Formats: sequence, C-alpha cells, structure tokens
Amino acid sequence: MKSKQALLWLFLVLLLPAISIAQERIKFPVSASSKVLGYAPLWVADKKGFFEREGLEAQVIVTNGTSPSMQALVAESIKATLAANDGPIGLVEKGIDIAMIAAGSKTTHMILGGKGIKTYEDLRGKTIGSSTLTSGTAFLMRKVLKTKGLEYPRDYTLVSVGGSGPSFMALSSGKIDASILAVPISFRAIDSGFNLIGKVADVFPNYLLSSFSVRREWASKHRDEVFRFLKALLKARRWIEENPNDATEFLAKDLKLSPEVARRGLEYYLENRAWEPDLAIDLVGLKPVIETYAEQAQMKGPVPGPEKYVDPSYLKEALKQLGWKTAATQ
Repeated sequence: MKSKQALLWLFLVLLLPAISIAQERIKFPVSASSKVLGYAPLWVADKKGFFEREGLEAQVIVTNGTSPSMQALVAESIKATLAANDGPIGLVEKGIDIAMIAAGSKTTHMILGGKGIKTYEDLRGKTIGSSTLTSGTAFLMRKVLKTKGLEYPRDYTLVSVGGSGPSFMALSSGKIDASILAVPISFRAIDSGFNLIGKVADVFPNYLLSSFSVRREWASKHRDEVFRFLKALLKARRWIEENPNDATEFLAKDLKLSPEVARRGLEYYLENRAWEPDLAIDLVGLKPVIETYAEQAQMKGPVPGPEKYVDPSYLKEALKQLGWKTAATQ
C-alpha cells in the first residue's frame, strides 16, 4: 500500500509542474496575411513548439490579405501580425500607433509571362494578375513596371486573382497574360514553360516586403509577451537554417508543396538572405517600400524616413535575453 502511495506521490510531483506550465501559457493570437513560404519562421514557431516553449499559446490566423490583418490589429483581436509593409505604413500615416518590430521577408517575387511574352515591353496592352489592386505586391509590381516604361492603367490592365498560388492557376488557365509570383511558385511556373521576364530584386535589391507589427501602446504594457514572441521566432529562424532537411519536409507538408519545390524554395530564401538571421529590419530595404507607398497614396511633403515606422528595441532585448550577438544588438 505504501509503495502505491509513494508512486502516486511521485506521479503527482512530476505531473504538477507540467499542468502549471500549461495553465500559465499566455494566449497570443497572431495573424498572417497569407500562407506562403516567405512566412516560414512563423509556421515553424507555431507547429514545432517554439511558441509553446516560450510560454505562449499562439493562435495563428491566416487573413488572406494585408488589409484584414491590419483591421484585426487595430481592433485588438490579435496581438501581432505578419503582413506586407504598406499595411503598417498606411496605418501610421492615419495616426494609428503601429510599429514594425521584426522583419518578415525580403521580396523573392518574379514576373512571369505566358506564351510569346518574354520581355517587359511584351506586357504592353496585356492583362496582369496580382494578389490585390491596391497593396503589397500590386504596388511593388506597378513600381517595377514603371521603371521599365510601363504606366498603370495606361499601358496594361491589372486584375486581382489572389496570391502566388491562385495567380499561377490563373496564368496556367490563360485568364491572365502575366503575373508576379513568389518563390517557390515562380519555380513551378518556369518549370511549366512560362517565361521569366524579370526578378523584382534586379530592380529593387533587398526590398523588405513584410514585417511583424504590433500596437505600440499594447506592446509597451506587455513587453515580456513581445520578448517571448520574438525569441520563439528567432529560434525558429535558426532551426530552419540548421535543419534544412527537416525544414524542407515540414514546409512541404505544411504548405502542400512537393519536396523538391520546397527544397529549392528554402535554398533560395536562405542563399539570398530573404530572412535576416536576426530578423532585423533593414532600413535601407524598407525605404523603397515607403517611397512606393508615398507615390501610390499621393502623400504630400517629404517622404518620411524608415525610423518613423520601426521600433527595434524589442528585438534587441529579445536577442540580448537569448545571448545572441548580432548586428541588431549593436
């Protein structure tokens, strides 16, 4: 009898800390504007237990668009969001207290054309697909095409067909003549015989397409939660680089990609440093995003500097707590 009681006592001693940890987990709803490879550190942090180990009960919601993510952040139904940077820039310009706290990814987008469309000049008079008409990659593509002498809407028609996946389907079905596609969907398009017209990075190197953003007032009152969130993301980012085979297997399954496409995509992001190892926001890479937004929104006066939209203090502290010495801590 005493032996059974001793075993029961030992069982409770071992179980109670686990129960306590589970009870102490902080609910942390976060949104992502789309389910894409470029957001891989978020998917890994969520599904591989990095948030959980930081004491967060993450609830990741895919909003299928930057605008819905921004609306959710303003409504305080989420605590952080990962979305195209024109979203937080636009909110700040409307007087809302949003701040970017960590980098998402730099652009890996490429412009692909259908049969007979091989150059930028071939796009004149054609119908081009994009995720939206008024934000994110639509702004970016219009900016790229403008540098090539093509003005919207004078020289081409732009239609909203969804992200890279739906855009590729529209291109394949002939509904559109060309589209802007991110890696690795762009690889699939090239393999299928579509023509690579150009890479966005050839025109705008290091263009910082997306970032993690929070409400400034909320973050200042919940600093520890923000630190935990960022530490989980940083560990996930490092795990991807240190475990490429496992990361490929996970991402292929999570994003419904073939293992080969997932592998090529992952290699491209890592080799081209589309994700900064320390998730630091590249202010030089953010500058053309702001300029593009200012042009599209017809902002008056001087174009603001990147510092207006960024708060690097949370990332620096998270890196300090991890003991990681990187450029972001300098």
